[in-house]
Amino acid sequence: QVQLVESGGGWVQPGESLRLSCLVSGSIFRISALGWYRQAPGQQREFVARISMGDKADYADSVKGRFTVSRDDARNTAYLQMNSLKPEDTATYYCGLEALGLWGPGTQVTVSS
Repeated sequence: QVQLVESGGGWVQPGESLRLSCLVSGSIFRISALGWYRQAPGQQREFVARISMGDKADYADSVKGRFTVSRDDARNTAYLQMNSLKPEDTATYYCGLEALGLWGPGTQVTVSS
């Protein structure tokens, strides 16, 4: 059974950084694209970033230049490095194997002074 677990969320002040991790159980990670999404209270889940096999990365316009997605296939782990965080980045962040419809439980990121 494939499972995903996010970690690394927390509370930071504007301008600070966080790195989220997504651990995927099973070897399927190595043949799958992984997406990061986020959902703020009262809002719909929105796309943040995606990394495909071959390390092709895509980003939402709102995070381009600030967030970097990466993957370590040897560790079955994907990362989302978030720099220059803004209050509007506050949300629960989810990683998922989109093609399979599998998602982690999410990790909370709060950006506030």
